Amino acid sequence: MPAEEFVAGWISGALGLVLGHPFDTVKVRLQTQTTYQGIIDCMVKTYRHESLLGFFKGMSFPIVSIAVVNSVLFGVYSNALLALTATSHQERRAQPPSYTHVFIAGCTGGFLQAYCLAPFDLIKVRLQNQTEPRAQPGSPPPRYRGPVHCAASIFQAEGPRGLFRGAWALTLRDTPTLGIYFVTYEWLCHQSTPDGQNPSSATVLVAGGFAGITSWVTATPLDVIKSRMQMAGLEQRAYRGLLDCVVSSVRQEGLGVFFRGLTINSARAFPVNAVTFLSYEYLLHSWG
Repeated sequence: MPAEEFVAGWISGALGLVLGHPFDTVKVRLQTQTTYQGIIDCMVKTYRHESLLGFFKGMSFPIVSIAVVNSVLFGVYSNALLALTATSHQERRAQPPSYTHVFIAGCTGGFLQAYCLAPFDLIKVRLQNQTEPRAQPGSPPPRYRGPVHCAASIFQAEGPRGLFRGAWALTLRDTPTLGIYFVTYEWLCHQSTPDGQNPSSATVLVAGGFAGITSWVTATPLDVIKSRMQMAGLEQRAYRGLLDCVVSSVRQEGLGVFFRGLTINSARAFPVNAVTFLSYEYLLHSWG
């Protein structure tokens, strides 16, 4: 069973990633660039300048790496709950864990996920921020030719630490947020399901969707800081650290900057996390 949790997390993460990546590209651009007037403006300009493929920049890399990271999240979460409660995934419907245990297990999964995710997320954000159209004969090549070239370029220009730019903000974002994520999911499933029974597919979809929205509402301020710190090395806009990035952003753009991308984060979060949890629960139930 412990190994199955990781495999189910990988597959569900891959499905969620494919569904949510276009929204994620728009979100990252809104957070790190000031050339867009809003979500629709960003989508229209991206499509006109880069075609539909512009929304999928940087996806080939995370389809493997971030799906693996998702397997770490779900695998660590489930195994942490197993250690805390001595109950398997199937047994937890009859013996629900306390929300304290769910929160601790979620935070543990979030912390370890962030540690694994940092370099992959940095490369994804850098690739998503390339706004050049697809290379044409005679046109200058983009800064990064792909994920491997991006990783090598960052390593060469910024050193090994460059690959972990924004990692502290990512860790602070994911550790408590994923605790809240799993508590919200488990609470909504528990409220809508008779004792001892498995939640219905509709319940899983709704609970997963709202868990995603709740987690992103709490995560967005640090998500903005994380994205800006990740782009700082490329733009030669060096922040002295996380706090300096917070202060500089507020001074230049006001407190509203911390909620840039919240609307599209929420719009993306519901379907992505609904599909992620439904596929995760379905796979574990099938293998159980």
